[in-house]
Amino acid sequence: MTITFIPADRLPDDAGIVGVPVFAGRVVPSGMADVEYLNQRGFEGIVGETMIVPSSGGGLTLVAVGAGKPEEVTADVVRRAGAAFVKAVWNEARAAFALPSGWDAQALTEGAAMASYRYTRYKAHSKACRLESLLVLSDGGPDAVAAIERGARLAGAVALARDLINEPAADLTPQRLADVAAEIVEREGSLRLTVLDEAAIAAERLGGLLGVAAGSTVPPRLIELVYDPPGARGTVALVGKGITFDSGGLSIKPADGMETMKTDMSGAAAVLAAMSTLPAFAPPVKVIGIVPASENMPGGSATKPGDVLRIRNGKTVEVLNTDAEGRLVLADGLSLAVEAGVDAILDLATLTGACKIALGARIAGLMGNHDGWQAQVRAAADRAGEPVWPLPLPDEYRKQIDSDIADLKNIGAGRWGGALTAGLFLREFVGDVPWAHLDIAGPARSEDDDGYTTKGGTGFGVRTIVEALMAFEPL
Repeated sequence: MTITFIPADRLPDDAGIVGVPVFAGRVVPSGMADVEYLNQRGFEGIVGETMIVPSSGGGLTLVAVGAGKPEEVTADVVRRAGAAFVKAVWNEARAAFALPSGWDAQALTEGAAMASYRYTRYKAHSKACRLESLLVLSDGGPDAVAAIERGARLAGAVALARDLINEPAADLTPQRLADVAAEIVEREGSLRLTVLDEAAIAAERLGGLLGVAAGSTVPPRLIELVYDPPGARGTVALVGKGITFDSGGLSIKPADGMETMKTDMSGAAAVLAAMSTLPAFAPPVKVIGIVPASENMPGGSATKPGDVLRIRNGKTVEVLNTDAEGRLVLADGLSLAVEAGVDAILDLATLTGACKIALGARIAGLMGNHDGWQAQVRAAADRAGEPVWPLPLPDEYRKQIDSDIADLKNIGAGRWGGALTAGLFLREFVGDVPWAHLDIAGPARSEDDDGYTTKGGTGFGVRTIVEALMAFEPL
């Protein structure tokens, strides 16, 4: 169920349950909570902590929501407070939240909405959130109203990405991703869509995409969405890895390594979902979203270790491991972005387990060839509450992807630095165009619920993309 967020400047007479932020030390900014009750029960005001304060005489029921130290409140603290409140009132139909002066209404809305997400399509009985409406009490006036609308819209885009990631691969094929793109265009307007089928992909010389798709009976698709506002101050390309299922190809994964491989299109999901917001948010930049979509399967016609593929930009790649397939489809996507004459490129991909080993399950790796563009992306990620960490692309590692018979090979020598050699491989296809790469192998999927992050596909990257586009500065 989708929550309807209602901005208001006062509490209605029929309000039943209200969230009240309480800071560390049980400091209550609104003066509405029973501090003595909280004190007796050990409530500390830790971020995300909640406690119900029973009403007396049939009045309001208050939910104390921990907010940490007042001087340490950030947008992400507000998101986590919104998430904690929704979980506390999960089975209520209506509730209200008293937003302290200066708190970010957009962040509160994002956190509350994202925490309410559950993927229930295949559940006969689910424990979906029952909260239908959340009144957001604020003194922010029209600015708060606009912020709440933005937050709800962004959270809706994250939910779309999560739905795509969580969908079984039998249903979410490359063609289905193309259909979703068409649905976005029909619903939102102001976007242009081009979809290439397998014949057109061959005609356009997208050898990496064709090579990865060769072992599957399900044909690939190349999806391109374009947002082109008047007066754009530049053009940014988004490239999302769209491997709708990754068996590893002939370099087949072990059984447990395939269990979550329907999520290998998380980069594509982030790009499509972010593109869906652009007509509403109207960033002052032209945006080209490119999604090379394919399965990676070990069929009789599959690409074999030792085969050579020719990428769109003419470079040849010796495929020594068919499980390093994401970089092959991205190579074609990046080549197309360069040909389009863009000012900057951002790609997102669940690219390497090595990045997850390096940074864990919550932080994406950020690599690139332009410090200014990387700084813009990192700042956007910080504002979005999606942590990224910069990793190097050492020139001395470049020789690890030299091939004896082709321009490149698709894996590095040895087992170390796999995220970096993958980034170095991608760098071969962007030329001098400012480019940033987000390896989201860790944070694209969560194994548990935590704050506004829910188990399964997370939709990581959607909000970072939108933040980066809205604040884009020509390079």
